[in-house]
Parts: sequence; structure tokens; C-alpha cells
Amino acid sequence: MVARPRRSALYLPGSNPKALAKARELPADAIIFDLEDSVAPDAKPDARERIVAALKEGGFGGRELLIRVNGVHTPWGEADLEAAAAAGPDGVLLPKVDSPGTVMHAARLLRAAPENTRLWAMMETPNAMLNAAAIASIAADPASRLEALVLGLNDLAKETRARLTPGRAAFTPWLATCVAAARAHGCDVIDGVYNDIRDLDGFRAECLQGLEFGFDGKTLIHPSQIDICNETFAPTAAEIAQAKAVIAAFDLPENQAKGVLQIDGRMVELLHQQMAKRTLAIADAIAALHDTKA
Repeated sequence: MVARPRRSALYLPGSNPKALAKARELPADAIIFDLEDSVAPDAKPDARERIVAALKEGGFGGRELLIRVNGVHTPWGEADLEAAAAAGPDGVLLPKVDSPGTVMHAARLLRAAPENTRLWAMMETPNAMLNAAAIASIAADPASRLEALVLGLNDLAKETRARLTPGRAAFTPWLATCVAAARAHGCDVIDGVYNDIRDLDGFRAECLQGLEFGFDGKTLIHPSQIDICNETFAPTAAEIAQAKAVIAAFDLPENQAKGVLQIDGRMVELLHQQMAKRTLAIADAIAALHDTKA
């Protein structure tokens, strides 16, 4: 998979015209136009039309654009997917994914969509946790369009009755499970939302926790969270410098056949060279995205 920055993925309600317009100015890596939780049932058809119109109008720069549809078994799901296929966003976020079959059902309904329209699967039910590896594994099938897993911790808390407390102790096994499943099968994996938009210190701490778990980024519910999220999930200047040093050392003629080097007193293996290359690829992609957002 080509490295693409997915540090911040902001949910915006499709029923709010001002929010749709403002998305063109926000520095989020990804915008998720929502048709599900944030839209009342009687407003869903109009919200669907607004999102399609906004996508056709364009002007979003290099931001990755997704539509979160309603579940395929709801009264709105198939119509949402049909509209998404015609609009051709970068991705469709599919809620309530319990099994690989849920993804494949949605993929079949997206057959008319452009090839670059990918599926992101929301992991927010007990069955999703039990089937995480099986869900991620179908990314190997091009017909699935699956590219990322997204944690939905509010719904998971509701379904499991686990308490979503600071530090997320009850959820750490599920966070780790989803990261492992995604990495085993070549998917990206995006952390869940932080509910208290006033608590930026708590939000920063949870971003750092997500980074330490191995998440690629975090879903957001308010623009005030974007800058902290982007900063946390971006390679630091020190990490970029270290990555360049590792690559340069392995590129020296005398080191071409070596699998292990010592750099500044640290043992560095070829796996660190691979990690360094991805760090630089992400840093370059962030810089390019910044240039195209305006």
C-alpha cells in the first residue's frame, strides 16, 4: 500500500451545509461526510443529496474524502451506497461491520464505483472484535475494496457495557487486536473519537496512546482537535533525521552486503531501514498534502 497520511479523519454531518462548505478549509487529512449517526432519519435523503453535490462541486484540495453510509441492512443503506458509487469519493466508511460478509455485500453494491473508491470498515461491535482478523484478511481480495479499519468505541462501549474511561483500560485488548489484524493483512487502522472536545489535554494524551498502539491516525468530532492530532501522528524532526541517517548508512558501498550496522551506538537492522523508508514516505506525503490543501 502506498503511504498516505491519515493522521486526522474528521466526521462532518451531511445534513449541515455550513459544515460541508467549511471542510474545504480545514487541515484534516481526511473528511468523513456522515450519513449515519449525526443525521436524523427524516434528514438522511436530503443529506445524501447535499454530500453528492459537494463532492461534484469539488474544491477540497488533497484531502481524502469519504462518505459514512448507513448500514446495508437499514432502510437507507443501499441508496447510500448507490449514491456513493455514482459520486466516486476516495472511500466509503461502512458501519457495523460484523464479518467479512458485511464488507463483501457492500463491495457488491459499489461495483459501479471508480476503482479508487475504497472501503473502510468500522469496528464497533463485539462480533467485529471476535472476527477482526477475518475481516481484515479479505483486503487480499481486490473485489473487497477494503483498505482500512476504523474503531468505533462509543458503539463498542454500548454493546459490551465496558466503561470508556480515561486511559481506556477496558478497551486496550480490542485496540491491540484491531491493530494486529490490520497490520497482518496490509490495512491501515484509525483510532476512535475522543468525546470531550473541551479537554484538549486529555485528547492529546489519547492521541499519544493511539500512536503508541500503532494506529495511523484518529477520527475526530470537532475541528479544534485537528492540529493536535496532525502533530501527534506526524513524524518528528528527530525521527526524520534518524530515518535519513539509517538509510544513508545502509546505502554506503561498504555496507551494501550488511544486515546489521551500528549507528550512534545503536544496533540497526534491515528492518529499521524499511521503517525509515516508510517514515520518510509519510513525511513527504504530509508535505505534499499540505501544498495541495489550499
